[in-house]
Amino acid sequence: MSLATRAIADELMDAEDLDAATYAEVVGDLAKVNVVTMAARPTLDFLARGVRDDRPFRLLDVGFGDGDMLRRIARWAKKRGIAADLIGVDLNPRSELAATAHTPAYMGIRYITGDYADFAGGEWDFVISSLVAHHMTHGQLIAFLRFMELESRCGWLINDLHRHGFAHWGFPILARVAGWHRIVRLDGTLSIARSYRPSEWPEILAEAGIEAHVYRAFPFRLCVEHLR
Repeated sequence: MSLATRAIADELMDAEDLDAATYAEVVGDLAKVNVVTMAARPTLDFLARGVRDDRPFRLLDVGFGDGDMLRRIARWAKKRGIAADLIGVDLNPRSELAATAHTPAYMGIRYITGDYADFAGGEWDFVISSLVAHHMTHGQLIAFLRFMELESRCGWLINDLHRHGFAHWGFPILARVAGWHRIVRLDGTLSIARSYRPSEWPEILAEAGIEAHVYRAFPFRLCVEHLR
């Protein structure tokens, strides 16, 4: 597969007929992928720079999947004695089932099935997403950027993959060695092919009418952020 342009094929985990048990297994393995690839690090770094004077904050995570990013944020905030109101919204009802099952009730994280656009006016300090932007169409991404810019008081972050040849070649090998679900192996490779390169973001941001910082994070993460 050529990586010169973004792939647009649908991912298996997005299939409407994928049963809830298999979906939970897939997103559970994706949470393991996120641990191995240090996916939370850019998001936690973003919050460390954005949360000032350990003030309480309200955060919306769009497309939470297994809920693993919100769990990491909850532990990060608790360790620092920061009160955090954490809400996740995901279009897929199977995400709510999986994330709720995998999240201890004491964390107080709220997982909601729905459209992020319905959460406008929620007085969010931060709006974030992880591994979501590459699932969106161009028009959906532009709308999402404008939503985050308008609705986040302190800042927003897109934490996604970097379309890179080494990652595309190496991920299937890593997935096989780790014994992750077949859908994770196939979708993970496709996700890399569907993701963006740094040079593609300025045009997208210009179309959205937004100024933001685009940067790479080890290993093979591409982030876009606006801290106020």
